[in-house]
Amino acid sequence: METDTGKPATVLIVEDEPGIADILGITLKFHGLSVLFASSGREALETARRHRPDLILLDVMLPDGNGWHVCRRLRDESSEGRDTAVIFLTARDAPQDIVNGLALGGDDYITKPFNVDEVLARVRSVLRRTRRPEKAGRDVLRHLDVELDEATFTVRRAGRPVELTPTEYNLLRYLMRNADRIVTKEEILRHVWSYDSSVESSVVETYVSYLRRKLDPHGAPLIVTRRGVGYGLSAAAG
Repeated sequence: METDTGKPATVLIVEDEPGIADILGITLKFHGLSVLFASSGREALETARRHRPDLILLDVMLPDGNGWHVCRRLRDESSEGRDTAVIFLTARDAPQDIVNGLALGGDDYITKPFNVDEVLARVRSVLRRTRRPEKAGRDVLRHLDVELDEATFTVRRAGRPVELTPTEYNLLRYLMRNADRIVTKEEILRHVWSYDSSVESSVVETYVSYLRRKLDPHGAPLIVTRRGVGYGLSAAAG
C-alpha cells in the first residue's frame, strides 16, 4: 500500500515483546508496508516525531507508561501528530478500555491474542480511511460554510482552516456525505470505525463533541442531535 507520494505507507510498531513485534513486522513488510519499531513510550514519541509514520500500532502496556499517554501526546503536540493514525493493540479488552482508547484519539482497537491477518486487514482499512488519496483529484465536499477537501485532507469553515484528527475528519466527512439525513450511531460506528457492535456507541458522542468544539467557534452550530436516533447536519446557517 502506497501513500499519495508513491512511497509505501509507514507503520510504527510500538511493542515491548520482541516476538510479537517481529511477527507483526514480518507480516507488514511482506505485504509492502515500510516498518519502524519502538519498545517504549519515549522511543515511540521520538520515532514518530522524526519519521512521521502514516500509522502506529500501539501497545497499551509499555515499560515506561502506557500507550494512551503516547496517543494523547501525539494528538496534542502538532498537526503532524494529529495526522498519524493510531491502532491500539492490547490485552485490555474491557468495553470501557475500548471506549477510552477510541476517545483518546485511537482510530481502531485490537485485542490480544490476535490473528495477524486480522491486524493486516485492520491496518489496511484504517490507512484507506486516513491517508491521502494516491491520485489526488479535486473532490471537495461543501455544506453551508464548511468545505472539506478530500484531496488535501483539509477542512475550512467560513474560510478559516480547522485542524482535525484523522478520526474527526472521517466523522465529519461521513456526516457531510449524508447531509440530507440523520445517521444513527450504529451507522457511524460501522462506517467510521468499522465496528458492528453498539457497545462502543458512547465514543460517537465523544467525537461529536470534539467536532462541535472545533467547528462551532467559527459559525452557527453545525451538528444536530436527533435524540434516540443519531446525528445530522444543520439545514441552514444560524
